[in-house]
Amino acid sequence: MASNSHFTNSRSNLSTNSDAAEAARNQQQQPPGVTFARRTSSGRYVNYSRDDLDSELGSVDFTNYTVHIPPTPDNQPMDPSISQKVEEQYVSSSLFTGGFNSVTRAHLMDKVIDSETSHPQMAGAKGSSCAIPGCDVKVMSDGRGQDLLPCECDFKICRDCFVDAVKAGGGMCPGCKEPYRNTDLTDMAEDNSGQQQKQQRPMLPPPSGGGGSKMERRLSLMKSTKSGLMRSQTGDFDHNRWLFETSGTYGYGNAFWTKDGNFGSEKDGNGGHGMGPQDLMSRPWRPLTRKLQIPAAVISPYRLLIFIRIVVLALFLMWRIKHKNQDAIWLWGMSVVCELWFAFSWLLDQLPKLCPINRATDLAVLKEKFETPTPSNPTGKSDLPGLDMFVSTADPEKEPPLVTSNTILSILAADYPVEKLACYVSDDGGALLTFEAMAEAASFANIWVPFCRKHDIEPRNPDSYFNLKRDPYKNKVKPDFVKDRRKVKREYDEYKVRINGLPDSIRRRSDAYHAREEIKAMKQQRQNKEDEIVEPVKIPKATWMADGTHWPGTWLNSAPDHSRSDHAGIIQVMLKPPSDEPLHGVSEGFLDLTDVDIRLPLLVYVSREKRPGYDHNKKAGAMNALVRASAIMSNGPFILNLDCDHYIYNSQALREGMCFMMDRGGDRLCYVQFPQRFEGIDPSDRYANHNTVFFDVNMRALDGLMGPVYVGTGCLFRRIALYGFDPPRSKEHHPGCCSCCFPRKKKKSRVPEENRSLRMGGDSDDDEEMNLSLVPKKFGNSTFLIDSIPVSEFQGRPLADHPAVQNGRPPGALTIPRELLDASTVAEAIAVISCWYEDKTEWGSRIGWIYGSVTEDVVTGYRMHNRGWKSVYCVTKRDAFRGTAPINLTDRLHQVLRWATGSVEIFFSRNNAFLASPRMKILQRIAYLNVGIYPFTSIFLIVYCFLPALSLFSGQFIVQTLNVTFLIYLLIISITLCLLALLEIKWSGISLEEWWRNEQFWLIGGTSAHLAAVIQGLLKVVAGIEISFTLTSKSGGDDVDDEFADLYIVKWTSLMLPPITIMMVNLIAIAVGFSRTIYSVIPQWSKLIGGVFFSFWVLAHLYPFAKGLMGRRGRTPTIVYVWSGLIAITISLLWVAVNPPAGSTQIGGSFTFP
Repeated sequence: MASNSHFTNSRSNLSTNSDAAEAARNQQQQPPGVTFARRTSSGRYVNYSRDDLDSELGSVDFTNYTVHIPPTPDNQPMDPSISQKVEEQYVSSSLFTGGFNSVTRAHLMDKVIDSETSHPQMAGAKGSSCAIPGCDVKVMSDGRGQDLLPCECDFKICRDCFVDAVKAGGGMCPGCKEPYRNTDLTDMAEDNSGQQQKQQRPMLPPPSGGGGSKMERRLSLMKSTKSGLMRSQTGDFDHNRWLFETSGTYGYGNAFWTKDGNFGSEKDGNGGHGMGPQDLMSRPWRPLTRKLQIPAAVISPYRLLIFIRIVVLALFLMWRIKHKNQDAIWLWGMSVVCELWFAFSWLLDQLPKLCPINRATDLAVLKEKFETPTPSNPTGKSDLPGLDMFVSTADPEKEPPLVTSNTILSILAADYPVEKLACYVSDDGGALLTFEAMAEAASFANIWVPFCRKHDIEPRNPDSYFNLKRDPYKNKVKPDFVKDRRKVKREYDEYKVRINGLPDSIRRRSDAYHAREEIKAMKQQRQNKEDEIVEPVKIPKATWMADGTHWPGTWLNSAPDHSRSDHAGIIQVMLKPPSDEPLHGVSEGFLDLTDVDIRLPLLVYVSREKRPGYDHNKKAGAMNALVRASAIMSNGPFILNLDCDHYIYNSQALREGMCFMMDRGGDRLCYVQFPQRFEGIDPSDRYANHNTVFFDVNMRALDGLMGPVYVGTGCLFRRIALYGFDPPRSKEHHPGCCSCCFPRKKKKSRVPEENRSLRMGGDSDDDEEMNLSLVPKKFGNSTFLIDSIPVSEFQGRPLADHPAVQNGRPPGALTIPRELLDASTVAEAIAVISCWYEDKTEWGSRIGWIYGSVTEDVVTGYRMHNRGWKSVYCVTKRDAFRGTAPINLTDRLHQVLRWATGSVEIFFSRNNAFLASPRMKILQRIAYLNVGIYPFTSIFLIVYCFLPALSLFSGQFIVQTLNVTFLIYLLIISITLCLLALLEIKWSGISLEEWWRNEQFWLIGGTSAHLAAVIQGLLKVVAGIEISFTLTSKSGGDDVDDEFADLYIVKWTSLMLPPITIMMVNLIAIAVGFSRTIYSVIPQWSKLIGGVFFSFWVLAHLYPFAKGLMGRRGRTPTIVYVWSGLIAITISLLWVAVNPPAGSTQIGGSFTFP
């Protein structure tokens, strides 16, 4: 349609043979590239190159247009600013597919889901058609989706035809034949929406390519990615570069440069800020965060008790070693070995708890610094950095699409600048069900997100909000809230029904299309073989999308190139990037949104390529694919990852996390970890699912060291920390563990510190910045990805609003609009999620999520701490995120088994804390050492749980006699343990019941899952047997009347054998001990009491496990308890009959109490 282009017209037939021949010709003639396919509502193909959008066995004739554009910059069909908007319209409605040795295709979809989409940002949004004969393209529209009609006659014309009319038609309207009064599309859009002219912000000149500092040249690298001479990832010359040339020079992601390249280092003085922060310096500087120390009345006795208990344990163990039980040396030996290990394990767990702290944030200061008008930011537009949200899912059967879509809705409605927020969903299963559920969520977000913003809804997960047990009208004052809530509630109910009906809808649709294809194939076969017998035609049963084309991912019936482990890479922009300025709604329509911003954040569906023979590295590989794709498409300097069942419970949690990153010294933080909170847990928390001791005690304590460990979800990352770079000023903060005795001679740095922010090399003495020539060997050969690194590093710096802030950025640096998406950008994102991209790179070994362990989260955090980074624990007043946890005993044991197996893998790998670098503090190293060692405690714990039974069976005890010394030691150790627990409860805020539940499940897990983890870990290390785990189910029970139905379901697993055996043996041993004592001539009551006491200690810890085996309360027959007692008594009597006490003549002998 473009007048400056040359067209070639050809006719072809849509058949299997022609497709195969054409594919072969394309592979021979040109390397893989980007091809656009576009089918109009009338069935013709217009404007872009032909793609296989109908059935492979169809027989529809169509016209194939190929646009030949000479690779010269002077042959551009339209203005670049207009062409960018044109291309983004197509890109946001196109499904991009591709991968290794395959063409990257952009399939323009008329619709994404069966239901109608209305939001203008959403893929497949409906609109009026162009009135030009032969063109069915949608007309131009503004941010609200309303038609832009450039002529007063209201003749409907698309953007392409309008540009043709302006350039080739003399500016005449094709409808009324009158000249257009205004040919500037941008002005028309602004006039139509009724917005005022945007206030011009001071734009600093970009750095020159020839001179300036090295940091300036790094930041200017993003300009080169828009060059017309740049080749794509696949090596194909990208003609779209000339057609859609951009005029942006600041790089994708709103980079901002100063004139002299100095970015807020105090070494350079105030003159180094370019736009100096004098406007901020006139006011008192206020920090964004502060530490809240534990009161001395609590922490001092706590530390003293730890020291006392260490001394008492040492004296007790020395006493135990010296005083042997000569009557049962074997019993004494086992007990002493176990006690030595328990003391060592307790020491590893307790020492990192010496310095617990609390932290608080100040959101008012954050708003004042980043979203308040200043001379450097006159409009008061948000100066906060970009944030990319990652949501990972793999199996729609175990991770219901409704749960995932509600998580996405909570992200889209988060209280963070819309233009700075992007959400990426990784579907590692490549399921059409997840794809269409995402599309439904994007459609419902058009209603839900403005409703949340208008009425300050919390939480912003619709399912959780509408199921709140508290009064939903509390503190709501707007008169239309009740009406709006009723409308949105009805829409959400319909939305849930659509989500629940998607599996049947997809299956019925696929069956219908498959039947149509079989009929077409039979007709074609009859035409080719008129007199011959027609054999049944076998056609692969494909899975079909809503627009009547094959789904490129996993089919319901697996086929080659369409299975869970064999499918192409897929990227679909569900919601295109929002406009830079707020877009308010109107009073007409579903809700009154007059003063509400109706924009939605960028939403992208990603399913990485999978092929047989490649190790895809499970969740870690999926997360690394998202890191690379997001770096190319939005390049937010910060990343927050969530599991599909963890949603944003506090809409301001993102801002609270950003307070730490943007505060003074925040550039040395690699991540901010939020605690995990769970819903749907039984009130008694039988299996310690809340895990409050770990999240509120251990993690707070680690926050006083180098920071908490990474626990897999609810974590805000600094992107360059994931890239494997060292923290800024690492040489200053980490001189080495022996620097006091053997100080290193400092080399004079030749490069200013702010220009050495991107540095790899661990303990290397080289002070030079990263060698860019070696970057492709580390990150892969994507120039887009490599060029985005310095930009994300600069944007993630704290604000240089104080002389003490080193390595900062000037105020107002991130207020520049981001560039629009183009086809080459998304095509490059397809390339970096291909299965071959990580070959011969450092992805998974040093960069991104680390491979080689089922607990990749702990290893990833350990690597960052090992390089000298610090982390922070952010406990918000209102829970930041909430998720689900398995309340069934079997599921809970399997979850603990996976964690413990990962810890064993860490212990036997080079990630062992014994091998940590000198940059890691000693107490932090002890904490990581405990992470790798704690599963081995199960070996000694199981032995110790059998010792009371062995004592009762043999009539001996671990000590010769229960003398006063042993009892005093035991009493002091028990009292100090209880006092430490009470003080931990005091400074952490947990309850005594939660502490006791944790102790109980420590023994349950230690005698079951931890032992199995040690065995599996040893098998992997010694025999090389790989460990496979299944996803933990996120779906609830089938009993709709009881939300805790899963709690009572008994699912047998071999992990239950050791605890069951321990319980049975101890119960029988108690009965045998009593019988032996009663029947003996001289009863040994002291030994009986000692054995019975420890047996009851074991049974008390295993009580929740026993309740889990009994199933639902009231459903266990009474006869079970009766028979259990009779069997125990019978075995006891048999034991006494087989081995009767010597010299006994009557029951009980000389029965006397000691």
